[in-house]
Amino acid sequence: VFMATSMGTVKKTTLDEFSNPRKAGIIAVDLDPGDYLIGAALTDGKHDVMLFSDGGKAVRFDEEDVRPMGRNARGVRGMMLDDGQRVIAMLVAEDEQQSVLTATENGYGKRTPITEYTRHGRGTKGMIAIQQSERNGKVVAATLVHADDEIMLITDKGVLVRTRVSEIRELGRATQGVTLIALDDGAQLSGLQRIVENDANGSEGENEPGDAAEDAS
Repeated sequence: VFMATSMGTVKKTTLDEFSNPRKAGIIAVDLDPGDYLIGAALTDGKHDVMLFSDGGKAVRFDEEDVRPMGRNARGVRGMMLDDGQRVIAMLVAEDEQQSVLTATENGYGKRTPITEYTRHGRGTKGMIAIQQSERNGKVVAATLVHADDEIMLITDKGVLVRTRVSEIRELGRATQGVTLIALDDGAQLSGLQRIVENDANGSEGENEPGDAAEDAS
């Protein structure tokens, strides 16, 4: 089990450490005050792990750079963060044909080939994933997608919009992205979710192709 926290700590624990669960649960990771778990995934120990911060940075490193630890261990640094920043996503890179879809609180985003995210040393600040700006705001989500996938975008006002990944422009890392969703005044994008089912039928609230066609900066 590979885990990551909002303060950039990562930890790998063998699955047999969780073989005797209790009704009240068991400790998976020792967290510092103010820290919290942002992601956990079952892995085979042979893939790359990617961490994304709300400041628009990403780091990719070999999972083998993190040694297995016991359940009560705190973990090691996976990503160095600037003051006030948080890790918002952990991804396991298993398919080099995928793209990374990043989204910001002001409704902008893009997809970038995963091959543009090269390995950096664990514990570094990493590389630019999406340019942070006043227009974009903070990064709120990052996920792995294929071109034929669909995603669901959700705002803090409870509005859901479904759109095809193929309608989102593929851009390099050091760009600001395009409009993913038109937000009402005062609204922000809270997150996004890849839709697992392959449903080609349109649904109410689905994004129009033009919404994702704004020129990138």
